[in-house]
Amino acid sequence: MNEFYTLTVNGRDHEIADAWLGENLLYVLRERLGLIAAKGACEQGECGSCSVMVEDRLVCSCLVLAASAVGTAILTVEGLAEPGAPTDVQQAFVDAGAVQCGFCTPGLIMATHHLLDRSAHPTEMEIREELSGNICRCTGYGRIIEAVQQVALARREAKS
Repeated sequence: MNEFYTLTVNGRDHEIADAWLGENLLYVLRERLGLIAAKGACEQGECGSCSVMVEDRLVCSCLVLAASAVGTAILTVEGLAEPGAPTDVQQAFVDAGAVQCGFCTPGLIMATHHLLDRSAHPTEMEIREELSGNICRCTGYGRIIEAVQQVALARREAKS
């Protein structure tokens, strides 16, 4: 039986009509709402390419039933900033050369925002731990870690 529900994504309510209640959040974001930054790769919550925030918690959207997210605030990488105005994290990834093919980048960006929203001075080990749920086959992580460190430092200096 097809259902109807409303999801709040990036601060806007979206009506999801004729939905199958077994659809995962990744499918609904990409196929029903056209928010294609989160990527489907492993479909098992192992690669992090589909990471989004649900109620300020970083989750793999491939593992979340979309209907279970009703009444929560969902944030995707598309909702972090206006088009053409990257966040400091997004810009640091570009500046540090931490973007290669780009497939994993949205998940890494979400994980980085999640980390830096909680910790102003993460150690390299904390950065590695936070990003350990994101698989990148292109960059080798060195440049990604450098980008995270650059943002953390810039944010601390801005507060001084």
